Amino acid sequence: MGEKKELWENVHQASKIFILPNFFTAGNLFFGFLSIVMCVQARFNAAAGESAAMKTIASFLLPNAKNIDQSTAYYLFAMICILIAFFCDAFDGRVARASGKTSLFGKEFDSLADSVSFGLAPALLMFFLILQPAENMSESWRSFLKNTGWLIGFIFLLCAAVRLARFNVLTNPYITGNEKYSSGDFSGLPAPAAAGAVTSIALTMLSFDLKNYMYALIPLMLLIAFFMVSNIPYPSFKHINWTTSARFRTFVALVLCVLLIVLMREYSFAIMFLSYVFYSPLKYLPRGLKILKYKAKKISKKNSARQENS
Repeated sequence: MGEKKELWENVHQASKIFILPNFFTAGNLFFGFLSIVMCVQARFNAAAGESAAMKTIASFLLPNAKNIDQSTAYYLFAMICILIAFFCDAFDGRVARASGKTSLFGKEFDSLADSVSFGLAPALLMFFLILQPAENMSESWRSFLKNTGWLIGFIFLLCAAVRLARFNVLTNPYITGNEKYSSGDFSGLPAPAAAGAVTSIALTMLSFDLKNYMYALIPLMLLIAFFMVSNIPYPSFKHINWTTSARFRTFVALVLCVLLIVLMREYSFAIMFLSYVFYSPLKYLPRGLKILKYKAKKISKKNSARQENS
């Protein structure tokens, strides 16, 4: 058995801070923090004061929404910040790999930033926006959210933190077998995609003036949290870079995605994130049913064998 390859000579080399990739990670953390600030200002907008500029920009970003109030404008900016943090997170790892400037520090820094931007920020956004009792709700819903709203938000945050911690363990360069997870598919829904899905759906509902019905997102939020801690394989797209070639239909799909963003604005993000979230569960559903059926047959055979012996 050969000796394990030493990736870094000492702790100083492993903790080296490379400016460009960590700049994107810092941007991810910044926009996550800014989203939290916007959520707090939206919840307590009386202390924040009226801002005509915020409402004007919000009206431009959501042209289909009518009568955007100050609170909605802040929530909108909180959502936009999470989406910008998602794009920062998408670039930091690619920049590090393309430039050969990877380090253990960058990996840990990225997960810490993700826990804020894609764990705490969306959980706080959902808590203030849909997990708070409202006057238009029935008494049963008001009582339910009053007692469990904080718990639902924490479940999403907990699943995101567990997902990030598990990712760090699975891709640890000093653990045998990490190559499968370092360069292959993700195990479970990535936290940035989960946060992007929840945020983009809320953004779409704000655009349609469906703020009073946003509590319907609660089951979807819990389902997405479950996908994060599941073992369902999700495509990572790590192999895609500026020199990657693609089939004709893949290129057409990419062009259509760009056109979708330009033409449909806020709706496009919900479509793309939901497509990614449910692609793998639907793809592996038949395989999962076969495995469950096989296990059920195995258990029934064991039970029948015990009955015959007894």
